[in-house]
Amino acid sequence: MRFVLRVVKSLALLLIAIVAMGAAWLYVSPPELLRVGDGYAAKIVCSNVFLAGRDPEQVLYEDVQAPGNPLLRLVRVVVDRQEKRVTARILGVFAPGYAIYRGALGCSSVPDGDFEAAASAVPDRPVAREPQNDAIWPQGNAVATVNDSRIDALLSHSDLTGPAARAVVVVRNGRIIAERYGDGFSPTTPLTGWSMTKTVNAAIVGRLMQDNKIGFDDAALLPQWQGGDHSAIKLSDLLGMESGLAFNENYGTVADVTRMLYLDADMTALPASLPLEASPGQRFNYSSGTSVLISKIWMDRIGNMQAALAYPKMALFDPIGMSSAVLEVDARGTFAGSSYLYATARDWARFGQFLLQDGVWNGQRLLPEQFMAAMRTPTVASGGKYTQAQAWLAAPGGDSSTIAGLPDDTFWMEGHDGQSIAIVPSAKLVVVRLGLTPSWLRYKPQVLVKEILAVLPGSGQ
Repeated sequence: MRFVLRVVKSLALLLIAIVAMGAAWLYVSPPELLRVGDGYAAKIVCSNVFLAGRDPEQVLYEDVQAPGNPLLRLVRVVVDRQEKRVTARILGVFAPGYAIYRGALGCSSVPDGDFEAAASAVPDRPVAREPQNDAIWPQGNAVATVNDSRIDALLSHSDLTGPAARAVVVVRNGRIIAERYGDGFSPTTPLTGWSMTKTVNAAIVGRLMQDNKIGFDDAALLPQWQGGDHSAIKLSDLLGMESGLAFNENYGTVADVTRMLYLDADMTALPASLPLEASPGQRFNYSSGTSVLISKIWMDRIGNMQAALAYPKMALFDPIGMSSAVLEVDARGTFAGSSYLYATARDWARFGQFLLQDGVWNGQRLLPEQFMAAMRTPTVASGGKYTQAQAWLAAPGGDSSTIAGLPDDTFWMEGHDGQSIAIVPSAKLVVVRLGLTPSWLRYKPQVLVKEILAVLPGSGQ
């Protein structure tokens, strides 16, 4: 009996030692997958707490844990409102991920935990207090109190608006004719656009084109690309997702995209260093790294860091009235032009209306005609699905306009977890749909757009 007890005791001690060694390993050298998860959690909670004013535990559960990897259910977050920081850890202990709030520049992931370096690279920019504007949308923030009853009835059907819809805004003839918000969300709630940010980032390039500061055929775009094979990459190749760079956009593991977003303080470092897997202009490869490089390139063209940081608001957001828009930066000050723009649904609708009006606002052309033509022109390498300026002709899921039953001139902004803006110039229609709807649910907003067109007079449907 004593022998058995000694064996049991030895096994228990061995088990304790193994657990302790495992915990020490996780603490000292956590796997990158855990670091990605905590970095993601910290960033999402930070933006939604400090920009949207949401409860951190609600954001952790609804936005991070519920739709994501099961490991994310082990994440715990701490929000330091005084220091404006968020820390996320697996089980509250391991693989810490950090994010910091920078005022008008939103939140940044700080993968290395070096807040001093982040602060010195990009000091906080104060949030400007916007004057109250009671003019009718889009000139102001007031919306007619009576919605179009036919459209409003469609928006009451959850099978059309999709699971976990947070905002739907329908614009016809330049006016909001119906809108609907999910529980806990309102017309004043900033919402992420994820990859719809790419189209906005491209429009910022278009603003510089209007001032003849950058062009589609520009090459040798980065200092490290001078003189080598990369020097042949043109801006048009990046805008059309045909750079030839070997970027991996797989979100299911630690790949280039997750490493760039949540493990690198400088998001441009990885995509800029990648080898070419194809000749520029020959192969379509959807790449968030490409869009971050576009941010770096247009910021370099401006030259002055402070002027570059102020440029999106000065050149685009203020002129079209997107007062809620916050384009976020990485820890070293480059705009995350692939993923991180927060704005209210009405401001996302403003941007859609701006594109519908061919880049003209209040009679002023802000985007060149050549640029707007590129935004609606398909690239050959994408099989006609993607355009030459970071927008989609294919509806979410890959449907063509013909298959979806939509007018041929329909084009799209699309983002992760079910973000979309349908722009239908021939029907003078913009439909914004924002939510938290993972792709595996197979929701298709084009069905909603088709139903809206069917009840609108003069839409051609």
